[in-house]
Amino acid sequence: MAAAQAGDRAAYETLLRDCIPFIKMVACRQGVSVDRIDDVVQETLLTVHAARQTYDPNRPFAAWLRTIAQRRAIDGLRRHSRNQTREVHAPLTYENHADPCGDPWDSSERSDRVGLLARALAALPAKQREAVQHLALSGLSLTEAATVTGRKMGTLRVNFHRALKTLRAEIVGEE
Repeated sequence: MAAAQAGDRAAYETLLRDCIPFIKMVACRQGVSVDRIDDVVQETLLTVHAARQTYDPNRPFAAWLRTIAQRRAIDGLRRHSRNQTREVHAPLTYENHADPCGDPWDSSERSDRVGLLARALAALPAKQREAVQHLALSGLSLTEAATVTGRKMGTLRVNFHRALKTLRAEIVGEE
């Protein structure tokens, strides 16, 4: 560590690499679970790096490193217990429940289609638009629509089919 403090990069890399088994041992003795030991090692190495100038070369390095590793292990245990009270580990939860809002791309695409359909309907002649309004949008039967509009069923049917043909051509042309 003294050589690392003096600026020897190779000594510093070797020191950090050689500290890993020692830090793992300290973490295990503190009761850190196996799946969280790497987190403690990483936090300890970051602390060693940040605090390397505070090490006194006249004192034992192992004691200095052990103290840092123990404190990072305790920090990890505290963090885990805090998160464990608020978090639930259920990896399949999101896959089992559909999003109530749906896909935002679908709603955007749907609003584009509604706008396209509204423009196409507005461009229809009045009698064709009226036929679509009563037969398709309002859901009236042909007899009911003929009664409401005062037109013959055959005329209404012809207007409706011409409107559908025009709408199909308009929508396919827009897309």
